[in-house]
Amino acid sequence: MNRVKDYDRIIHYKIIVCSILGVVLLLCVGFWLLLDTFQVTNVYVEGNEHYTAEEIRRMVETGRYGDNSLYLSLKYRNKHITDIPFIEMMDVDVVDRNTIHIMVYEKTLAGYVEYLDNYMYFDKDGVIVECAGVQTVGIPLVTGLSFDHMVMYERLPVENEEIFQTILNVTQMLNKYDIITDKIHFNENYEMMLYFGDVRVDLGSTDLLEEKIQRLAAILPLIENKSGIVHMDNYESGDGDIMMTIN
Repeated sequence: MNRVKDYDRIIHYKIIVCSILGVVLLLCVGFWLLLDTFQVTNVYVEGNEHYTAEEIRRMVETGRYGDNSLYLSLKYRNKHITDIPFIEMMDVDVVDRNTIHIMVYEKTLAGYVEYLDNYMYFDKDGVIVECAGVQTVGIPLVTGLSFDHMVMYERLPVENEEIFQTILNVTQMLNKYDIITDKIHFNENYEMMLYFGDVRVDLGSTDLLEEKIQRLAAILPLIENKSGIVHMDNYESGDGDIMMTIN
C-alpha cells in the first residue's frame, strides 16, 4: 500500500515539475519571439538639430534590449533627458513591430558665453541651461556682457536683463534668413555688432531689425572671405545704399 502511495506521489511530483518546466519553456519561447518579432530595423527621427539622426539612434538604442521597439517605447515614454547636452526630452513611438519614430525635444537656446574655459549656453530668458566644452554650430557666441559669476539653471547676472530678449530677437531673425554669425557683440551702449570671419557688421539698435537682417542676407555673398566693416547702425527704412569699408 505504501509503495502505491509513494508511486502516486512521485507521479504527482513529476506532473508538477513537468508543468513548471512547460510554463518556463513557453515563457522563454514567448520572450524570444517578443525580442525577435519586435527587433528595430527602421528608425525615423524628428526635431533634431544638434545631433544627426544616426547619433540620436545610437543614444536611444542602448542597453541589453536597446534594439527592441516595445522596450524602447516604454523606456522613453515622456522621459526627461538629463545626461545628453541640448536635449530636454525624447519620445519613442512604435510605428510597427520593426519601426520606431523618435521625437526629439531640444532645449531652446539663444546663445552662449565663454566662462572658465567652458561654453555656457543660455535660453531666451538668460538662464544657463547647458555647460559644454565644445561650440555648437548655429548658436552664436555673445560677448560684451558684464558678469563676475554664474550659476547653472540661473539667469546670467547682467545689469540690463532686457538684453536677452534682444539676443533672442536677433537670433530668430538670423535663423529666418539662414544666416550663421560667428559672434554677437554688444558695446557699452548695448549696440549690436555681428561678426562673419574678418567682417564686422554694425547693426546698432534693434530699430528696423528685420529690414536690416534682410538686407544683410543679400550683402553677405558679396563680402565672403573679405575683411572690413558694414555700417548698418544708421540704417533707415528703404535706404538704397549701405556704407561698407571692405578689403
